[in-house]
This record gives sequence, C-alpha cells and structure tokens, in this order.
Amino acid sequence: MKTVLYRIYQLFIVLPVFILWTIFIVSLIAIGCIIGDGNFWGYRPGVWWGRFVCKLLFLPVTVTGRENLKEEESYVFLSNHQGAFDIFLIYGYLGRSFRWMMKHQLRQIPFFGYACEKSNQIMVDKRGPKKVKETYDKARRILSGGISLCVFPEGSRTRNGKMREFKRGAFMLADELQLPVVPMTINGSFNVMPRTKDWHWAVWHPLSLTIHTPIYSETQGPENIKMLMEKSRAAINSALVPEYQDAE
Repeated sequence: MKTVLYRIYQLFIVLPVFILWTIFIVSLIAIGCIIGDGNFWGYRPGVWWGRFVCKLLFLPVTVTGRENLKEEESYVFLSNHQGAFDIFLIYGYLGRSFRWMMKHQLRQIPFFGYACEKSNQIMVDKRGPKKVKETYDKARRILSGGISLCVFPEGSRTRNGKMREFKRGAFMLADELQLPVVPMTINGSFNVMPRTKDWHWAVWHPLSLTIHTPIYSETQGPENIKMLMEKSRAAINSALVPEYQDAE
C-alpha cells in the first residue's frame, strides 16, 4: 500500500513540481550569470535544486567527512556514479562551491548548454592538443579561491551497482593543475533509481555521501596520475556497501 501511495504522489505531485522547479532553476542560473556574479549563480541555485528534490521525495541524506576539507582550498572531487540521484545528492549536500566536468557536446543542448556555459562549467574538448590546452587553461582560471571541480571518473553510470573502470581525464587535469583530489563514495542512489530504470518510479531509500581525505600529488606526470587513480578508487571502494565493492 505504501508503494502505491508513493507512486501516486510521484505522478501527481513530484513530477509536475520537479519540471517547474527545474525550469525555474535553469532560468535563474542563466539570468543570474548574465547580470550578476557567475560564481554565486553558477553554484547556489544548484544547491537549492538538489536539496529540494531529495526533500520532495522524502529521501533521508547522511553526509560524513566534511571536516576533511580545508576552507578556501580548491579540490577535484571524484565520486562513483550509481544513478541519476548522484547529481541531486552532490549538488545539494557537498557543501562546497564547485563546477562540473562534462562533455563539450552538452553545450549544444538548447538552454541547458547556454546555462552551463554561462556558469563556467568545465566543458572537456579532446578534439586535438589545442582544444585540450584550452580546457586546461579555462580550468586553471576557474578553479581557485575555494572553487572546486566535481567529476564522475567512470564516465557513465553503473549498470549493476559496482564501479566501472576509471577514465584518466580528471586525474590528468588534477596532475596538470597540481590540485588535490578528494574521493567521495555514494551509497543508495542505485537503489533509488538505477540506470536500467531511467524515468521509472523512484524507490524510497536512504542516500549517503562519504567525503574521504584529500590525496595530494607526490610528483607530476604518468606515475602521479596512476597513483591518484589507484588511491582514489581504493578509497571510494572502502566505503561502498559490501554488495557493490570491488573484489579483492
């Protein structure tokens, strides 16, 4: 009975409110970045959006590890990618101003791409060395004074709850800019809405975000990138529920 009522609530309350709220937030970001401070409008409305969606669905959220972060230091945050609700969880509850690392093709999505451009999200363009250098230069300008970057190093969401292979892009950027990386573990998002059930009913389940100790570069180059990848994956894996951990 509870499941039926929860689905009725999603259909008649959550869905229309979510659509209207998302349109409002995206519009607010675009307009705010045009007429005001891009650092504020590129981040704060996302916090309101993420928290509101989690509360709208009555999803309890637990965050641990914020004490591991230093004020005014910029980081590259790296998280496992369990499902669609990872975005709401990180936006709403990380508690740090950050920008997303995303594919440059997303710039072509009407309105959304414009809002991302105006809010200084890092659009990764790998179409040749010149484009890669432009990406690094933009990241260097933006990621300072406590503004950080958030990346899903798997590149796409898991299909079974376990982590996919990590891509090197975020670690190469962290190595290039000599920024500490902060692994984060998400639990529960796969239970709420896994990739295989996009646009289906959300399932009530607690969400948790574990923020691990920052990992600082020891050198610079391929060996440092490898070290960052291995330590990050081990940290994220350590806090996953046993069902989704990597086999030792």
